[in-house]
Amino acid sequence: MAVKKFAPTGIIDIGSNSVRFVAYGGTPRVPSTLFNEKVMAALGRGLAKDGRLEQASMELTLQALARFRQLGREMGLKTLHTVATAAVRDATNGPDFLKQIKSVGLKPRILSGEEEAELSGLGVISAIPKANGIVADLGGGSLELIGVARGAAGDGVSLPLGVLRVGKSTTNELDKAIRDGLKGSLLKDAARGHGLYLVGGSFRALALLDMKTLGHPLPIVHHHRILPERIADLRAIVDTLPTDELKSLTGISSGRLPTLPTALNILEAMSDVLGPKRILVSAFGLREGLLYRDLDAPTRAEDPLLAAALEVGERLGRFGDHGALLDQWLDPLFPDESPDLQRLRLAACLLGDIAWNAHPDYRADRAVDMAVHGNWVGIDSHGRAVLGRALASAFGDDGEFSLKLASLLRPGEDERVRAWGKAIRLAQRLSGGTEALLRKTDIGLSKGKIVLAMPTRQRELYSDAVERRLNQLGKAMGREAEVRFT
Repeated sequence: MAVKKFAPTGIIDIGSNSVRFVAYGGTPRVPSTLFNEKVMAALGRGLAKDGRLEQASMELTLQALARFRQLGREMGLKTLHTVATAAVRDATNGPDFLKQIKSVGLKPRILSGEEEAELSGLGVISAIPKANGIVADLGGGSLELIGVARGAAGDGVSLPLGVLRVGKSTTNELDKAIRDGLKGSLLKDAARGHGLYLVGGSFRALALLDMKTLGHPLPIVHHHRILPERIADLRAIVDTLPTDELKSLTGISSGRLPTLPTALNILEAMSDVLGPKRILVSAFGLREGLLYRDLDAPTRAEDPLLAAALEVGERLGRFGDHGALLDQWLDPLFPDESPDLQRLRLAACLLGDIAWNAHPDYRADRAVDMAVHGNWVGIDSHGRAVLGRALASAFGDDGEFSLKLASLLRPGEDERVRAWGKAIRLAQRLSGGTEALLRKTDIGLSKGKIVLAMPTRQRELYSDAVERRLNQLGKAMGREAEVRFT
């Protein structure tokens, strides 16, 4: 299995609330973020007043764009996309501002509301391939809604309901605005019984607030589920806690905190009108959708978690990738696993050599940190805990796994996933972390035993260290361990 290479690409996103520059590299299916910087220019603030971009916001934006262009040149980016959304699109002085942007040396493209919705939908599909329902992308100047199902985005709409634009509109007023905006559209029923997928910095801030105040064991917002009944609780928290306490508790930026009440109103209105079964937050949105749209069909079809794990495993492993072979090798030990567990086990095997160069006493800590806090998509907090537990065991941590993380595991999973790690640990010791030697052996279950089979001519591979790890695996699985030479 080979990792495809991705030429460094940058995107400058001139939004209504923030102006952001992101540089990407790594694998094309799930590019790694090489650099990420935003400036809270609040371009959309003037739209609600007089329909024009404010001079101070334009000057701040131009300063940021000049910096971003220079950074992109020094980074040697192959491509630099520059896109502008609702604020520039709708402002009466938007065309004049575009000319100023061009004078900086950039070639901006204004996205229509429909294209903005499409790209946000594709971004969610990129991160959550089985997304089914409506994607809602909330910016400073607009709210984009688009249906997603079966790996495709449908028709979308753009509503002038951004957090900087609606001011102190009540939930009832927003209800009516959303209903009016969806009249005659199939979108009005697309989320009923399905999902509402939230995109945008204000929604991610709400998710972080929700997780922090609930004491969530792993406050990573991607794939976090916000329960509708929590909206009232979050409103009470935002209304009563001083701004400095909110910032200290959540780490949300000062520029984002003032938008939280409006974002809550919009979320509540969408929940009322659209009637979703579940509300999930996506870390991917317009920018990732822009990259995803340019992929060929086979690359789009790749599993985002496994594609990223393969790239990281190959880059950090000692002797190149052999995670897929490792998974095949230990598969006979776990014949009754669900497809979801099999997928997570493969991801653990792809990452099974990522911490070899750390100090021996801290290899498990590094592996767990990368598994649990890695910039993965296509995975929820439960999946992250599974990967962390497996890699802790694979790198020799026989102590207590974090109780907070362990609480995310399902009944009976700790023992099973710990056994994955023991099997990975055995395989790496037996083969020295190489593919060719692992191919010469087999392991499986036979009459209540774990049996390691090796050719007699390879007998010298079976050392005391290998025997210890085989016995450790047997103990973890409650079976006697045996080696057979053939």
